[in-house]
Amino acid sequence: MSSSLQATYNQKIDYVFKIVLIGDSAVGKSQLLARFARNEFNLDSKATIGVEFQTKTLVVDHKTVKAQIWDTAGQERYRAVTSAYYRGAVGAMLVYDITKRQSFDHVAKWLEELRDHADNNIVIMLIGNKSDLGTLKVVPTEDAKEFAQKENLFFMETSALEATNVESAFLSVLTEIYRVISKKALIANDEHESEGSSSLLKGTKIVVPGQEPESGGRTSSCCGTS
Repeated sequence: MSSSLQATYNQKIDYVFKIVLIGDSAVGKSQLLARFARNEFNLDSKATIGVEFQTKTLVVDHKTVKAQIWDTAGQERYRAVTSAYYRGAVGAMLVYDITKRQSFDHVAKWLEELRDHADNNIVIMLIGNKSDLGTLKVVPTEDAKEFAQKENLFFMETSALEATNVESAFLSVLTEIYRVISKKALIANDEHESEGSSSLLKGTKIVVPGQEPESGGRTSSCCGTS
């Protein structure tokens, strides 16, 4: 085995973060995932059937983080996957299409479902996708910003086609998750004698799915646009 391969093989993963993509069908969830995970965009992309996921390993604050990103079909007939899909998620990207008002109007419903099934303190980013179609835009940025601020969500407008803000959006969510988890670890260390505190984190790695770590409170919100 070559030294470079050995280095990759021996790479230590400090954290595994599960992120879910939700939103109506055809808003570009799969394209956002393909752009972030593989830097690809497929004009002939077909609707996702059931659940798919991709992984990408990157460095956040000198720690190696493996993002496990889950993508589900937005069609109602796949709603049965809900509980298993959300289990263990510490981040979520709530996506709408800036050219389809209905997809934005459904955001509240998706957010309610997310909060019903996921950890109360999951890090959530609202994403207005297809910013490259600016002339067809029907969802004003201010409407989305107002909703994000009211619901304490992060917010960005993206274009999977042009790769605008895609990496920034995912990195923002991953960085915030890391910040919350690190804070939780410090609290656990400081209060290790308190009942139940040792269960907040097992070592430093979050293993998903099958484990639902708390992700800590967050009072700030971030509303950046392209």
